[in-house]
Amino acid sequence: MPRLRLRGWVTTRFLYLLSAAAGVLALSVAVHFFVYVAAAGLLVLGAFVTADLAAGPARSAVSVERRSPEHFALRVPADLTYDVSQRGSRPIRVGIFETPVRTLRFDVEEASAAVPAMTVATLRRRVTPVARGRDELGDIYVWYENSIGLIRRRAVVPAPFPIRVYPDLAAVERYGTLRARNRLVEAGLRRMRLRGIGTEFESLRDYAAGDAFRTIDWKATARRGKVMVAQHEVERSQNVVLAIDCGRLMTPRLGDQRKLDYAITAALSVASIASLASDKVGAVAFAQKILVARAPRSTASSLQGLAEALYDLEPRFEESDYARVCAYLQTHLRRRSLVVLFTDVIDPLAQSMVLGELASLARRHFVLCVFMNDAAVVDALARVPAGAIDAYERDVAIGLERERGVAVTTLERAGVHVIDVPARSLSVSVINEYLRVKQRGLL
Repeated sequence: MPRLRLRGWVTTRFLYLLSAAAGVLALSVAVHFFVYVAAAGLLVLGAFVTADLAAGPARSAVSVERRSPEHFALRVPADLTYDVSQRGSRPIRVGIFETPVRTLRFDVEEASAAVPAMTVATLRRRVTPVARGRDELGDIYVWYENSIGLIRRRAVVPAPFPIRVYPDLAAVERYGTLRARNRLVEAGLRRMRLRGIGTEFESLRDYAAGDAFRTIDWKATARRGKVMVAQHEVERSQNVVLAIDCGRLMTPRLGDQRKLDYAITAALSVASIASLASDKVGAVAFAQKILVARAPRSTASSLQGLAEALYDLEPRFEESDYARVCAYLQTHLRRRSLVVLFTDVIDPLAQSMVLGELASLARRHFVLCVFMNDAAVVDALARVPAGAIDAYERDVAIGLERERGVAVTTLERAGVHVIDVPARSLSVSVINEYLRVKQRGLL
């Protein structure tokens, strides 16, 4: 357990008392008697300071240890927990600060509490993760003082600890608790026995009037001497590939998160739901080059590996190479798959590249293109202009909305399915679309 290194400084209480003595001394200009009052006050203050220093506690009597924090989720409040061991004979008051870190916002400036003698107290400090990725908690800064409260001891506890901030998958939890027994089952989590369709063999039965000619199993018919029909069921294990644009178009912030933050959260939410349906989930993250490439897999360990590969991706200020990622998907996906592309094509330069590549990809696969519309644009369109600046903002918003509408229409005509929703609704909307694809057997 790390030991505290003793340092000290006077408290606010000491400064108030010292100021009072100085005020009394100032009055001695008019009445000499106050010199003696001020001197007596300073002597008493000095005596109490001496008593404070003697009362301690000693450096060996106090220790602080941070409990190993669990993984954090973006924008989900959590607690940092500390164990304060106080082996002195008098109660003390303790306060704890943390070294600032990039990924966490400390909701309170410090965690403080009174700690009785010969006890171990637990302190908690609420934090909110504000950015994804890897980070490290640094040194702990501690102050403590006794009941006299004139000298505050200060110490630094070296306590480096690596942390990870993952996307918030609350949408998955809502589906798991509220809809697991209806929509997910309907979407294919339970085998659906649909006569005459599907690709997975289920059973044989005797031929009946009305059965399609193509359903006759000729080998079984020859073996048994009567016409037999093969029954198939809808294939459950299908490929789902999450293609995530990490280029400059995903760098803007929508509210308190970047577009890429919303995209990764939605991608991992879909991956979690798809794994429940026994689908194989893979991912490709790209900018000018392929950043992450994971082939579709259906095991629980592969889903964890997917989360580890995606959670700390950062957007890059460079143009994304859509031709490269589409060529990669065409080469590596041998069977028809659901390709979910998270991007934004509001930029006319990017539109010309992405539209042609996605149209080519959609001839072989079910392509779902996911956009996030900006609430600021929606608000500007809904607001009645009150002046020249509002009118200008509305004109810009109309232009952006028109460009987005052209891109969506062009993609849909090329056979690409499009989702264009507010960023905060992205995860639920993409999950809904995935369930619709499964329900209707579009793969």
